[in-house]
Amino acid sequence: MNKIYSLVFFVFLNFTLYSQTVYQHVSDKSLYEFLDELANEHLIILNTSIKPYSRKLIAEKLVEANAKKELLSKRQIKEIEYYLNEFSLETDILPKSTLNLYQKGDSLKIGVLIPEIAWNTDLAKILIRPIYGIRYFVKAKDHFYASYGGAEALAYVGKNFGIYASLRDNYQDKYVLAQPSYFTNQMGGNYKLNEGGRPGGDFSEMRGGITYSWKWGDFSLVKDHLQWGDNYNGSNIFSGRTPSFAMLKLHLKPAKWFDFNYFHGWLVSEVLDSSQSYMTTNGDYRKVFTNKYIAANMYTVSPWKRFNLSIGNSIVYGDMPVQAAYLIPFMFFKSMDHTISHNIDNQNSQMFINVSSRNIKHLHLYGSYFVDDFSVKKITDSKKYNFVSTKLGFRLSDFPFKNIALTTEFTQTMPITYKHRVPSITFETNQYNLGHYLRDNSQELFLAFEFKPYRTLKIALSFIDAFHANNYEYITANLPIIDAYPVLQNKTWSNQTFQFRTEYRPFANTSVFLEYAFSNIKGYAVDGKTAQNYLDMYSSPYLHGENNIFTFGFAFGFQ
Repeated sequence: MNKIYSLVFFVFLNFTLYSQTVYQHVSDKSLYEFLDELANEHLIILNTSIKPYSRKLIAEKLVEANAKKELLSKRQIKEIEYYLNEFSLETDILPKSTLNLYQKGDSLKIGVLIPEIAWNTDLAKILIRPIYGIRYFVKAKDHFYASYGGAEALAYVGKNFGIYASLRDNYQDKYVLAQPSYFTNQMGGNYKLNEGGRPGGDFSEMRGGITYSWKWGDFSLVKDHLQWGDNYNGSNIFSGRTPSFAMLKLHLKPAKWFDFNYFHGWLVSEVLDSSQSYMTTNGDYRKVFTNKYIAANMYTVSPWKRFNLSIGNSIVYGDMPVQAAYLIPFMFFKSMDHTISHNIDNQNSQMFINVSSRNIKHLHLYGSYFVDDFSVKKITDSKKYNFVSTKLGFRLSDFPFKNIALTTEFTQTMPITYKHRVPSITFETNQYNLGHYLRDNSQELFLAFEFKPYRTLKIALSFIDAFHANNYEYITANLPIIDAYPVLQNKTWSNQTFQFRTEYRPFANTSVFLEYAFSNIKGYAVDGKTAQNYLDMYSSPYLHGENNIFTFGFAFGFQ
């Protein structure tokens, strides 16, 4: 076995290395949307179905677009300059600050505005920053705040290694807006509720990893968030809104027309393993969760320029040690499961397809199809359905006028999709669904208008019309009719929200924002439960009913 490890390490070292990988977190939405705009304008080519992007890739795309100044608007030129400074270490120069405490040539800088330490040498490139953000929520006489604080660091070591880490403590005063059962796109967390008698909740989130890169790929061990599937208001493949989890990742891009992504993750089941749990010598009961893992891959091919077809599959498995077969990146996992789980209950497998077209300048057309369980026979059977989720949308950028964007996105998910009858292998981690935030038997229409009058200044109007219908349980006793329940028949919860948001980034890694939202979130008396039962299950008490809510705040670093 040691000889095998030595051989693998030797092969890796003998690649000619040209890049390094440190990931930019998916919460940096303004940056990701700007890169999306550049792709829509045919200034860069980008596979937007797999996030996060590496900081090196982002810097490369910014430099590529900056070389086409004659095709850029004044606002786009200034925005690229702004982001190039944010990613200057990836282009081998120190970032500029408005005010420095200390600077030593082109190798070391300690900034005050923005606060950071940047070090740039032939041996290593290092960036260290404090993190702090706060949001105030105000409605009528009821207000509260949510904050986070900590630090983050990244390093490029030698020619092939990348290292990054991010630690932040999160606190929400009085109310918690993201619990596992809530229908929200907000990032989830493992909250400690009412700790020490104070209302609200808090949790700590540690992300980071180590990566190894070569000319046409990278391999990494990280604990982070990821998002698969094109979207502007929540993916229906992997949404990225769960607590982060550890994973091995492999990315290969040996040709311009081919892109491959794989990960194997260690999920948290929160299902008690009674055989492993025990009483300690001091009388405490030590709880142990059952093992739970996920493996997933995505093949992306570009048969012609600016058109991406992505096909992938995943499997959630548990109640066993790590299975070596699922560590093989290129496999169809469901087929392997038939061998591994022979004569016992199968594991939980999924398939997905994502299509993205930017062949028409200014226009991004996209769609994704998530398959939890599928039978060809059900296509022609009007009384039955497959367990699938469908997303379709488009974004029109900088047409017919510069600096505007129009978005329309529709998502519909059939009953039982994302669910599983075995608690230890559900499509979840820490009880948060890995897929779309509305889960099964739901529908959403998302509309947005954005205007960017100045560099990193965004003014946006959006509308959400979403609802969740009957909450069907996936239990063995219901198997004969589990695929014949009424679809989207009776609403249990609905959300209609008009939102105005403006955001500005005065300095690198810094934002200030203001929001106003009129929302009407309702529950309905269905299936023997009251409207209040569903409201409490699916929404934070702060959002129940009709509300006019103002939100404002600032951030150094992003959530």
